[in-house]
Amino acid sequence: KISFDLAEYTADVDGVGTLRLLDAIKTCGLINSVKFYQASTSELFGKVQEIPQKETTPFYPRSPYGAAKLYAYWIVVNFREAYNLFAVNGILFNHESPRRGANFVTRKISRSVAKIHLGQLDCFSLGNLDAKRDWGHARDYVEAMWLMLQTDEPEDFVIATGEVHSVREFVEKSFKHIGKTIV
Repeated sequence: KISFDLAEYTADVDGVGTLRLLDAIKTCGLINSVKFYQASTSELFGKVQEIPQKETTPFYPRSPYGAAKLYAYWIVVNFREAYNLFAVNGILFNHESPRRGANFVTRKISRSVAKIHLGQLDCFSLGNLDAKRDWGHARDYVEAMWLMLQTDEPEDFVIATGEVHSVREFVEKSFKHIGKTIV
């Protein structure tokens, strides 16, 4: 939703921003001494065409954010092919860590459950509990990013766990962690 409210800004930062970085590498004569990693997103797939998504799955972004990241994806490919730049796209599915922003559902759940456990909150509300996501840990994803930069030839990869879980499962496990069961 946020990218729809700030569509031009989203395109400028997430799409054209990538072009600016790549162009700076070229302009500064760093093509042969730099490896470039672009953090892409599963939002490229948008309207899911196949499960699971893989590197050959067609893209169908459904938001200005997804469309901007699609531009970033293809400009990385273009610079890689046109200038022989070591540039890669990591197509990242959701990855969580304690640094995740409070406006994301996983942090809303973990913070709210912690407050309930501490007696600071009685209840909280969420949207669709049946929504499903592939959630991984940021530490594992960063390792995958680093490994992509260690290869001899640049290649784009999907970075995911391959497991899908519902928001409901996330809530249930969070409450189980504090010894409570939800009904």
